[in-house]
Amino acid sequence: MTINEAISLRILQLCKENNITINKLANLAGIPQSTLNDIVHGKSKNPTVKTIYYVCFGLGISMKDFFDSELFSDVTDED
Repeated sequence: MTINEAISLRILQLCKENNITINKLANLAGIPQSTLNDIVHGKSKNPTVKTIYYVCFGLGISMKDFFDSELFSDVTDED
C-alpha cells in the first residue's frame, strides 16, 4: 500500500469512527472540501503535512494518533 492510500484509508476510518462525513471534516478542519476529496479519492499525489495537521485538528487528535495505525506499518513509496 502506498502512503497516499494509507492516508486516504485512515481519514475514511477516522470519519467513520467519529460518525462524520468528509464534508463535515473539511468544515471542522477549515480546509476546502475539494482538497479532502482529492486526498480521499487518490487525486492528490502528495498531501502536505500541514493539510494532515488540519485534519487532525478537525478531529481533535494529534498527528501521532493519526499515524498510530496498522495502515502505516507496510507502506511503500510506489505509486
